[in-house]
Amino acid sequence: MTSISNALRRLVTLRARNSCEYCLIPQDSRLFGFEVDHIIAEKHHGLTEDRNLCLSCLDCNRHKGSDFASFDPDTGAIALLFNPRLDRWNEHFRLENATIEGITPTGRVTVFLLQFNDPDRVSFRSALIELGRYPPESVH
Repeated sequence: MTSISNALRRLVTLRARNSCEYCLIPQDSRLFGFEVDHIIAEKHHGLTEDRNLCLSCLDCNRHKGSDFASFDPDTGAIALLFNPRLDRWNEHFRLENATIEGITPTGRVTVFLLQFNDPDRVSFRSALIELGRYPPESVH
């Protein structure tokens, strides 16, 4: 695995506004710092450069692993996962209370594979919503 420089890590974190670029949880709400994720994993020839990197919470990054696609739970067709560098969050997801719904094949496979709606994650988002700390302004 290629090392990510401190400068590149800062760029990714600033661009992400210090939030997970998949589930949008703010980094300062979690005990452990977030990771810089290769959107397309190095084992799939993904490069370690800003256009292939995003900030990811531990939950999202552990569930995603090196995957870049999955089967749409509604249609069974293969669909790419959400790509924070190419896709707009609001075009693929809708926030209903504290549940994240996939509204496209990309959204549905991402919700499924990254387990956005695990009960503990929904509960945590609910608490952040009550505190006015979720979702980020970009989703309102």
